[in-house]
Amino acid sequence: MDTGNGVCMDAFWLTAYLISSTAVLVFSLLLALLTWEHRRYVRSSLRAAKHHRPAGRVALFAPCKGLDLDLETNLRAILDQDYEDFEVLFIVESTDDPAYPAIRRAMAEHPSAPTQVIIAGRAFDSGQKVHNLRVATQYLSPRIKYLAFVDSDACPRPDWLRSLVARLDEPGWGAVTGYRWFVPKRATVANALIYSMNCDVVSLLTKSSHTLIWGGSWAIRREVFDAIELHKAWQGTLSDDLVASRLMRRHRLKVRFEPACVVGSPLDQSVGQAMSFIRRQYLVARFYTMDWWLFSLLSATFTNAIWVGNLAVFLWSLLGGACSPWIPVAISAALYAVTVYRGWLRQDLVRTYFARPEKALRRIRFFDIWANPLVELAHWLAIAISSAGRHVNWRGIRYHVLRNGRVEQILRLYQADQPAESAERPGLYRKAA
Repeated sequence: MDTGNGVCMDAFWLTAYLISSTAVLVFSLLLALLTWEHRRYVRSSLRAAKHHRPAGRVALFAPCKGLDLDLETNLRAILDQDYEDFEVLFIVESTDDPAYPAIRRAMAEHPSAPTQVIIAGRAFDSGQKVHNLRVATQYLSPRIKYLAFVDSDACPRPDWLRSLVARLDEPGWGAVTGYRWFVPKRATVANALIYSMNCDVVSLLTKSSHTLIWGGSWAIRREVFDAIELHKAWQGTLSDDLVASRLMRRHRLKVRFEPACVVGSPLDQSVGQAMSFIRRQYLVARFYTMDWWLFSLLSATFTNAIWVGNLAVFLWSLLGGACSPWIPVAISAALYAVTVYRGWLRQDLVRTYFARPEKALRRIRFFDIWANPLVELAHWLAIAISSAGRHVNWRGIRYHVLRNGRVEQILRLYQADQPAESAERPGLYRKAA
């Protein structure tokens, strides 16, 4: 009788293992299909980008804090946009910010570009970036037709702004967004991990599947910005883009992903910095898009569990279990083959997005293709760590965030080698005519 029960239990667990493995394999195949569709959509969209000729005044908002990698290169790229009617509004907390001199130098190099520097002052009830954007968008000129947003660690293409706002004239779209593609400065394990995780996210974006806005590259029509009261919704929050995404869903407005608006973002981090960065991304997502965070956690948990399960079943079969060792080997091989194919598709996109990839990026591409199980494990660890805690450290500031996403407390963390930040009142610096 005991032997019969043991056989039944073995059969039960073997059946559960086979069903779970099949589900993960099917899920991986669907992700591969999405990655293939992303590549097809990117190539089609980039061919069409050169024909975009939108018209209308654009206010381009660029909040800055600290010295990002290649900051002055990024600032010049922002000012060198192939669009006739736009103005750039750089926003800093104070003139003591290390980014401020770099902004002034970039402005001096582009004397014909209509630019402003807005001194936003310190944030007291929201994230500093959100506070900067609220100050900058408080009083908009009646001439403004579009609002566009770019991060200071982004290096956009010359046709970036034109491609971003062109899609807003098409019916049915509430906002248009790009995304980042990290460009590693060195071929290190930390850079490879964060690069691969980001590539995995980017490669799943297609024209109609993307509902989240990425705050480093996006645009919205002026009347939509006013109608959904985004300026008001930002008050007291930490995230600019996820709050905007939540409003889009609430008002049933679609967000379009535009491949021509994917921006290069320089990357050089330690392992600790990389894990802290990913944790912060998911922690903020937990505050504002719990459904998306839960899906990420469950899918990563399930996928990693199958890898561990394959190893356990293989060892069990060698010890005399009721399963051939070739079953977990075959499942692992099939799953790994799909991840390698997805990695190859992703890295085939590098020359599509970047005409001349940097040397470190060319070396790391092999890591992204062949080391996906390791990346999945690091990804799961970062998401799991984000399941606890309410403190977010972001650019020298610690925020305590409540369950509803409201910022309750702000603590400024200064480094000994950083200048004290002044508490200037919000103001505006205009470049001399």
